[in-house]
Amino acid sequence: MGSEISFIDRPEPGATRPFSRATVAAGLVFVSGHSAPHDPAAGVHRGETPQEEVRNALAMLGRILVQAGSSLDRAVQVTMLITDPADYAACNEEYVRHFPGGLPARHTARFGVPTEARVAFSCIALAGPSAAPASQEGAASLQDL
Repeated sequence: MGSEISFIDRPEPGATRPFSRATVAAGLVFVSGHSAPHDPAAGVHRGETPQEEVRNALAMLGRILVQAGSSLDRAVQVTMLITDPADYAACNEEYVRHFPGGLPARHTARFGVPTEARVAFSCIALAGPSAAPASQEGAASLQDL
């Protein structure tokens, strides 16, 4: 693979958010942490419940992945950032609905950046369009290892 790196929405010098939305390199898409969009002046709200925030944040992540030439179903690792551990079960309830083909590896951490968001996500995904679903035949489970 080439050593080319492309940046999705690279920030201008002096931007208040000094990071690209995503970076594409070595056949992978690395998406920065994003919460659900929030712009009350435009009528855009993160969501009233943790589930709505998860739904809206994952939709944002999906749009960024598409912009980078990938998709949410190509995610291989996801980080879920939450502000309140009490929201963990509600966030998981919605999260699993967005990966019907199989859940990517994931870890969860508490975050405290200057935002009122309850949840945010970052991920690593395979670059390129989705392929046909992989066969599960011959796949080892952790119980088999």
